[in-house]
Amino acid sequence: MCKVNLGVNGIFTLMENICDMDLTFGLHEIETAAKKFLVAVDDYKIFAFHGNMGTGKTSFIRAACTQLSVIDHVTSPTFAIIHTYHTFEGKVIYHLDLYRVKNRAEAVEAGVEDCLYSGDICFIEWPEKVFDILPLETVQVFVEIIDESRRKLVIKFP
Repeated sequence: MCKVNLGVNGIFTLMENICDMDLTFGLHEIETAAKKFLVAVDDYKIFAFHGNMGTGKTSFIRAACTQLSVIDHVTSPTFAIIHTYHTFEGKVIYHLDLYRVKNRAEAVEAGVEDCLYSGDICFIEWPEKVFDILPLETVQVFVEIIDESRRKLVIKFP
């Protein structure tokens, strides 16, 4: 297993075997960080975002959706659980916020499995609520606060 450290201005190359990756950025660099993240995760579709309340999970997902040309307004789906976004190219992106989900049965009833196994990109906040139904190819993304203006993503590939 290898590890790549990457600042938003850094240059990196991923070999054929995927490495875990750290991505550190200032909040003013979130769009650039999202772009680098999407290049690094390439063909992966399912992303489980872990982090405490207020670490910036939704903000980072919003920046990633901007980079993916989402035409809808990206907001936290805390009360709706699932938001569906569309890109200029007609692709679908799911954004799940499972904070309010009590158990697996409630998640399944809400349609979480349908999103996870749709073949579309799926960003998940609070994935630990449904860990046992996440596809094996889920990329785990840990969001950490460095200080009030900088964040660190630790990206773990399956």
